[in-house]
Amino acid sequence: MIEEHYTGNGQVMLLAGGGKIYTDIAARFVASERSLEDIAASPYSRKIVQNIISSGHRAALEFDYFIFGVAGYSRVTETQLVRKRLASYLIKSGRAELGGKRRFSVVYPEKVADFRARLTLPDGHEAMLSGRDLAELSRQWYDAGLGAGLPEEDLRYMKPQATEFKAIIGMNAHALIDWFSIRCCRNAQHEIRDLAWKMLRLCRKAAPDLFAGAGPNCVQLGYCPEGDRQNASCRGRVPTKAQALAILREHGGCTGAPLEELEDGRD
Repeated sequence: MIEEHYTGNGQVMLLAGGGKIYTDIAARFVASERSLEDIAASPYSRKIVQNIISSGHRAALEFDYFIFGVAGYSRVTETQLVRKRLASYLIKSGRAELGGKRRFSVVYPEKVADFRARLTLPDGHEAMLSGRDLAELSRQWYDAGLGAGLPEEDLRYMKPQATEFKAIIGMNAHALIDWFSIRCCRNAQHEIRDLAWKMLRLCRKAAPDLFAGAGPNCVQLGYCPEGDRQNASCRGRVPTKAQALAILREHGGCTGAPLEELEDGRD
C-alpha cells in the first residue's frame, strides 16, 4: 500500500541559523573606519540591524545563513521551491530505501485523494477511481517494473507529482525575506504557503531582529502589489498599490491588515 500524507502536515526543522547575528558586523564594516578586529569585538546593535532592514539596503543580510530540514511535502511544492535561485538544495533521492523497503509515499489534499471519477480504461472498460486509487495503481506499476528489472531512474518518470520529497534547504536572510514576501501571500499555492509560514515562524524565533517585519508583500510594503489579482479574502482589508497611493495623496498615510490576520486567515 502507499504511504499517504495530506498537505498541510509537512515538517520543517531549523538546523542552523540565528544566535550571533552577522548582519550587524557586515553593516559596521562598510560604514566604519575602525579596524575589523574592533568591529568584530563590538557589542551587538539591534538598532543597526533595524536600520538596515527599514532602509531597504539589505546586502548585509546575506551574511546570516539559515538551514532547514523539510519532509512531508509533495513534488508540486518542490518544483515551486527551487524556482528561488538564491538558495542551496540537497534533495533526498527518490530511489533510497528505508529498512530494506522502498517507500512509495505521497502527499496530496484530502479532497483530491477522495475525489472519484468514472474513467475509461484502454481496453474500453470503465471504472470509478479516486485519487487514492490512482496513487495505488502507480505504486503497483512501479513495483512491477522493479520486479521486471527496469532501472528506477527510468521508472520514476511515471511517479506522480504527489510523491513526497525530503530536502535540506539553505538561504541567507535577504533571500528568505524576499521568498517570504511571495510565498506567504494568500495567492501562493496552499502547500508552499504552509511551508513558508512554518519557516518564517522558526526564523522569527531564532532571529527576531532580522525577521520581525518579514511576511507577505503587503506586510513589507504596506500595500498589496497584486493589483487585479489580489486575493478575494484581502479585498477591502488590504489596500492595493493604487488605493495606497490615493490614501497617501489624501491623508499622507497608509493602513493594512495586522500580520496575525494575514497569517491565519481571520476576517
